[in-house]
Amino acid sequence: QVQLVESGGGSVQAGGSLRLSCAASGYTISSYCMGWFRQAPGKEREGVAVSDGDGATTYEDSVKGRFTFSKDYVKNTLYLQMNSLKTEDTAMYYCAADSKRGRWCPLGPWVQYNYWGQGTQVTVSS
Repeated sequence: QVQLVESGGGSVQAGGSLRLSCAASGYTISSYCMGWFRQAPGKEREGVAVSDGDGATTYEDSVKGRFTFSKDYVKNTLYLQMNSLKTEDTAMYYCAADSKRGRWCPLGPWVQYNYWGQGTQVTVSS
């Protein structure tokens, strides 16, 4: 049984940093496409960063240079280091897995990812 549990969200001022974690169980994170997604109120869920089983990572344009997606294969955990946060980064953040593929992982559409965590809220104030 695949389970994903996020943590690390919170409130921070613009320019600050947060690190999100996603503990995975029931499978090995190197097997599937893994991703971080976010959804702001009234907006469509969007891909933030995705990574394939070999670690190749794709970032959404607005977070390039600010966010870093990493994996700890021993802990079977994903991380999203978020620096230089902006108010427009405010959203519920989710980690997700696509068990149907392990390479050529897409940022979207989000519905391709079939396992989801419960989400963790990130709020950035000015």
